[in-house]
Amino acid sequence: MELVTVDHVLAAQKVLRGVVRQTPVESSRVLADWHGGEVYLKCENLQRTGSFKLRGAYTRIHGLTAQERARGVVAASAGNHAQGVALAASLLDTEATVFMPERVPLPKLDATRGYGADVHLTGEVFDDTLAAAVEFAERTGAVFIHPFDHPDVIAGQGTLGLEVLDQVPTAGTVLVAAGGGGLVGGVAAAVRGLRPEVRVVGVQAEQAAALPPSLAAGEPVRLPQVHTMADGIAVGQPGAGTFRHVAELVDEVVTVTEGSLSRAVLLCMERAKQVVEPAGAAAVAALLQHPGRFPSPVVAVLSGGNVDPILLLKIIRHGMTAAGRYLALRLRIPDRPGSLAGLLSLLGERGVNVLDVEHTRISGALELGEAEVGLNLETRGIGHCAELVSVLRNAGYTVLAS
Repeated sequence: MELVTVDHVLAAQKVLRGVVRQTPVESSRVLADWHGGEVYLKCENLQRTGSFKLRGAYTRIHGLTAQERARGVVAASAGNHAQGVALAASLLDTEATVFMPERVPLPKLDATRGYGADVHLTGEVFDDTLAAAVEFAERTGAVFIHPFDHPDVIAGQGTLGLEVLDQVPTAGTVLVAAGGGGLVGGVAAAVRGLRPEVRVVGVQAEQAAALPPSLAAGEPVRLPQVHTMADGIAVGQPGAGTFRHVAELVDEVVTVTEGSLSRAVLLCMERAKQVVEPAGAAAVAALLQHPGRFPSPVVAVLSGGNVDPILLLKIIRHGMTAAGRYLALRLRIPDRPGSLAGLLSLLGERGVNVLDVEHTRISGALELGEAEVGLNLETRGIGHCAELVSVLRNAGYTVLAS
């Protein structure tokens, strides 16, 4: 694959005019204070279908011949690409078939069907889903729409970069979530062609980071496994074309922890009033984990907002724990009337909200006259957690775990 140029991206922008929204950019004071320089959020989570994927899917399908469109298109996806392909196909009067994993979250399944696609639930893991889609394309003649490794897809995703340069002309760094590399490669193609001094940085989840070893090896490398809450960037191997774009156009790739991802989702909700999925919050996670590292002003792309409500509840809890807002404790207290009440009273005096209590007298590790108490507490942050543990120990309680 030849490198996509800014001319290709500009051509894609004309194709997408009236189809995609120019999503807003919002300044973030809390992230600016944390980072030590201006920070802006590119709210692509507010795009049609809830992510950037419509840009690439529409550009790709629009570029098909009339004969190819008549055969229909097929895709494999766990969510965002599925919705982008489904809507793009409906807008272009093309039949879309989408293969999704059997355990795909219900909101993503309903949305894909709502955009008009014929959905097949196939496979426990995504590789099985992908194989079924490829087999369908070979058997029926439908055109397979790759989620990232095609020049039209890369050019379409790159139109987001054009918007960033127009909306934040003083930008010093653009932070972009990276899975297969289509979005970060497209954004880099746009930025390199117009403002080569602006740094483009890809962000991957530590437990699904295929780009760093691929860049070190000089070719795409497949990870033995991926395991991250950020399913939108959980790609085990970059494509050959997207790898070349990242290797030649992207300045840097950084990784972030699961804790940083969950904290980023929580911060976006609480402080920016933006609902984002973990992959969509990866750029914010990079700012939280690497403050001061990137030249300002920084534009962090919120690449998607399609998060299952059940997963969101778990992420919020995980993010609050990572931020020190939840504290789980196990401790020993005297087994006599009033001991538990005294413990809870002490916690209340310190401004702690007790979420639940587990009390037991049955354990081989307990001395006679002792009881063990498990507590889940809502606190005011990491410093408050450390203060509580110190107060409890000074009061004579044996703290077993925190």
